[in-house]
Amino acid sequence: MDTHTPSTSTSTTSTHHLSRRALLATAAASTLVAVTAPSGSAASGSAKRVAPAPETVALPDGLRPEGITSGPGTTFYVGSLADGRIVTGDLRTGTFEPEPLLPGAPGRSLRGLYWDERSSLVWAVGNDAEGARVWAVDDTSGAVEFTTAVPGGGFLNDVVVSERAVWVTDSRVDRLTIIPLAADGTPTGAGPIFRALGGAWPSDPTGGAINANGIRLLPDGDLVLNNSRVGGLWQVDPASGIATEIPVRGGPGIISGDGLETDGSILYNVRGTGTNAVSVLRLSPTATGWSAKWAGARIDETLDVPSTATLAGGWLWAVNARFGVASPESADYWITRLPAV
Repeated sequence: MDTHTPSTSTSTTSTHHLSRRALLATAAASTLVAVTAPSGSAASGSAKRVAPAPETVALPDGLRPEGITSGPGTTFYVGSLADGRIVTGDLRTGTFEPEPLLPGAPGRSLRGLYWDERSSLVWAVGNDAEGARVWAVDDTSGAVEFTTAVPGGGFLNDVVVSERAVWVTDSRVDRLTIIPLAADGTPTGAGPIFRALGGAWPSDPTGGAINANGIRLLPDGDLVLNNSRVGGLWQVDPASGIATEIPVRGGPGIISGDGLETDGSILYNVRGTGTNAVSVLRLSPTATGWSAKWAGARIDETLDVPSTATLAGGWLWAVNARFGVASPESADYWITRLPAV
């Protein structure tokens, strides 16, 4: 996720800023379109109908968004790097609620978010004034139902929920943080446990770079991670932490990466190959693990350094972190709608 230090210098994308404001002003205009799957996919040549939705969804000015997740219907939740608030709204109508689900707090910064339908909890990871921390927030009331400090945590970045655990990447510590869950998705109350990343994982002895970033579940229950420092995709055994590189066939190669999102055998890698693009890969099982085939990229004129993405209403939605924008404390931010496979 966050792989840049926001700057107050003039943004190199400022020439597009006014046109993007114009796009945001008309974001409520909806269309119903047919999306055709990329050539060579299982659905190649067939149309996929999706819900009407605006091209962009405005977010509060100065939010400095990073993580996004979607909940019931087309509800979305976006976390703030600026003050750790969580804002919510509806992707279909292109609106956000005037009051945040979780109010901001001094010293708090949120990155990855993940909604679990079993418990109706929005899991959030990041840091507060005391260090690395994980939160679980009720998706309706905004009550913090669970929180825990993460001893030794450096830069908690992304999160995914499996049947019995919450899994968190730490971009500056080569390990996964694990929060145990009951069968209904609620936290057991146990503190965090840790799984060191080993095997072929490209560790960084300096601890200063952004390494492990996005995380999602593979169809067989293993984990998939990307690495912002060296690129590539990595399959991780959740029981041992042993990592194996996932070979990628075709395309320009995965040279970076921020948030990940999956839909069955489809993997979306935000900024995997370009500053303003979402890479699309098709996963296939092999005798020894998983492989990936390049299936193109999603690009749009309204993308401006996206950080994470979520699937809702038949669309892929990427939140624009706009790292490097001038005056981030007052800049405008938005979510971009992209065609899903």
